[in-house]
Amino acid sequence: MKEKTEKLHLSRYIRRYAFLYLIAVFAMVSGTVLDMIFPMIMQHIVDDVLVARKMEVFSGLLLAVLSVGVGRFIFQYVKEFLCDVCGSRIASEVRINLFQKIQSLSANFFDGINSGELMSRVKDDVDRIWDITAYMGILMAEVFVRVVSTIYFMIKINWMLAILPILGMFAAGAIAIMMENRLDNLYGELAQKNSELNNTAAENLSGVRTVKAFAKEGFEIAKFHKHNQKYYELNIDLSRVFVKFNPMIQMIGRALNVLIIFLGGLMVIKGNPFGKNLSIGELTALVSYVGNMIWPMEMLGWLTNGLSSAKASLKRIDKIYAETPNIQDKSALEDSGFDDEDLKSALFTSDDLSGNISFENVCYESGGREILHDVSFDIKAGQTLGIMGATGSGKTTIINLLKRMYDATSGVIKMDGTDIKEIPLPVLRRSIACVMQDIFLFSDTIDGNIRLGSKETMTKAQVRMALEKSHSAEFVDKMEEKEQTVIGERGVGLSGGQKQRITIARALARKTPVLVLDDSTSALDTETELEIQHVLAELSGMTKIIIAHRISAVRNADKIIVLDKGRIVEEGTHEQLLLKNGLYKETYDSQY
Repeated sequence: MKEKTEKLHLSRYIRRYAFLYLIAVFAMVSGTVLDMIFPMIMQHIVDDVLVARKMEVFSGLLLAVLSVGVGRFIFQYVKEFLCDVCGSRIASEVRINLFQKIQSLSANFFDGINSGELMSRVKDDVDRIWDITAYMGILMAEVFVRVVSTIYFMIKINWMLAILPILGMFAAGAIAIMMENRLDNLYGELAQKNSELNNTAAENLSGVRTVKAFAKEGFEIAKFHKHNQKYYELNIDLSRVFVKFNPMIQMIGRALNVLIIFLGGLMVIKGNPFGKNLSIGELTALVSYVGNMIWPMEMLGWLTNGLSSAKASLKRIDKIYAETPNIQDKSALEDSGFDDEDLKSALFTSDDLSGNISFENVCYESGGREILHDVSFDIKAGQTLGIMGATGSGKTTIINLLKRMYDATSGVIKMDGTDIKEIPLPVLRRSIACVMQDIFLFSDTIDGNIRLGSKETMTKAQVRMALEKSHSAEFVDKMEEKEQTVIGERGVGLSGGQKQRITIARALARKTPVLVLDDSTSALDTETELEIQHVLAELSGMTKIIIAHRISAVRNADKIIVLDKGRIVEEGTHEQLLLKNGLYKETYDSQY
């Protein structure tokens, strides 16, 4: 069995690229050592060439300066290139694994979170992971190596003056810690507001036609402006913290320069009463080393800023990883030791299912409210079940329970005599083709939308037959690219009836044991609806469940159940239900 991961465990990803990181660290250390050598070369240029007039060493020292520059360039390139490669690969793997984790979660998880927030987790938060694995991590190591090596070389020249940058680093570190504490909470709030901003924009753009139809552009702009203003204010708060503390760190660096020049200059001019005298070249080297210390001090503020952002992102990603799907695959195959879903599904396929369905005393509750109560019925393979009832009576919930989008609170649902909890989830869901009332078509070709879930195995002939059976061919053939016509997000460019026919074609093309139509002909004209009903009636060996508000859609079903407030109040054929003079008869009279 696969081990359940409760956290991102970033270290696991980093260990995969440990060898490349080691090369990058070696290049970083080598480049830093070269930076430490440069002030010593300058010391000799000043003391030996400019002061002592030893011109014979000048060319060698110049060559050394050139060599340091070339070496620094090579090591810097190797370090940055390898870190970028590792960071990009890790971010890519984290992003796809996070997306897979999100896909594995049950429907109830998506009921409680908006798409904008999930988009922020997958895009923005993973980008912060890239920051820390691509360059921030190596920069932190470089700051440490540079500080330690700089202090070492300064102590070799003059231990008294070396105390100053040590004290400066302690002061800069304390300021960085204070800044990190302030930034941590702000980044959490900023990420949350970024999610809300994304969701507001995405929701508005996907429903832009509705907004325009009701002339609510001004209201939507005002709503977006409110979120945008809060996002702006949080960014300003971040800037205030950064601007407050970062100049303090920079000031420490500038003050160190002044103190070293002042005290070192006094030692050069008046001598050193506590040790050997300081030469002009040594003072030059010390000033250069202090310059090497200023860069790490200034980086502390910037790195603290980035580290706080990355920590906040890791916390939010961990919240996703901590989620566990409510729907667990408890089939025997789950414990067989196989990890590959396709391998497990190959052992138990939808071809093994004929479509016998039974609900036995099924109840379902959500949010403290009872949706279904003691629902029992059965359908033989190849039969048609009609489900009717008012809006909110639990019709669609029956289908969601059958597909195990949710699990029943009590009772048993069986397919071919087997509890659906014992059937592998991929097999169960592939055996049920659904045309739901919430139509969704991807930004793809018509052919691609129909092949959904079977892109590699479905033939052109199957696609064509599905188009003809759903009466989609009559408008698809009029398009310039026919089946290869690209339709927009959610089927933009097609009428409501055309979208429904495409989704019906998608379901018919799969040839599954069970076909579900959830109010799927509501946007069709009466003539087209009748023609599709004739096609459905001719489908043999396929169990059909038809949810509808129209009597015409279910009147030929082998069995019809009528739901009211989550309970089955009537059951029978069309003729039997008319004789009962109940809710079904009332609906019939109102429609005819």
